[in-house]
Amino acid sequence: MMAQSDSVIVDDASSVLDLSTYDPEQVRLMSEMCILLDNDDHPIGAASKKACHQMTNISKGMVHRAFSVFLFDSQNRLLLQQRSSEKITFPECFTNTCCSHPLATREELEEAEQMGVKRAAQRKLLHELGIRPEQVPLEQFHYLTRIHYVAPSDGMWGEHEIDYILFIKADVDLNVNPNEVMSVRYVTMDELKELIRTAAEKSVKLTPWFSLIDTNFLYKWWERLDDLDSLKDHKTIHRLL
Repeated sequence: MMAQSDSVIVDDASSVLDLSTYDPEQVRLMSEMCILLDNDDHPIGAASKKACHQMTNISKGMVHRAFSVFLFDSQNRLLLQQRSSEKITFPECFTNTCCSHPLATREELEEAEQMGVKRAAQRKLLHELGIRPEQVPLEQFHYLTRIHYVAPSDGMWGEHEIDYILFIKADVDLNVNPNEVMSVRYVTMDELKELIRTAAEKSVKLTPWFSLIDTNFLYKWWERLDDLDSLKDHKTIHRLL
């Protein structure tokens, strides 16, 4: 049953799920409170990461806020990560630099200039990749647009997100958290296209949001890294459902 109080939604039924087979740190992170949304990206409450990612709740329409960071170095190469095998959703999948969720806190709920999402991005770049905040200042993130998508990970877990797309160009030092990230690599545009083209035959797995962004948007944005302001679309929520 869903119970709502003071704009916080708690999925009581989710507490009975047995998470004992998962990595303890990843289980701990499942208690973080994500921002629940209506389909037009208006916050309507909060629920645990565990509740937000259960297919039983997703099938009822539960949607939460997310972000995807694409970090490019001074050579215009994109930093990819491969998610760790410990991840509960989409383990070992290749994806963009960093993908996660702003939390239901005052700092990360702030919508002016998308500061809440940018703070969350800075926080997770440090957590996952060891990138220090001073190397990725908030004012250097470019918020381009939002995508709305749904994707199952397995029979129990999945994603249903309105995902904020953030670009940033910076040369950074990495100190990868192995509980979060299995591997990293910088790729040129041609190298990424080859990785995508040969993914199936090489049994390379990609996250669904990365595949959607790659197919629909990535290269036209990548080609204009020095002119991103002209590409920003803050009014549209692209429904890739």
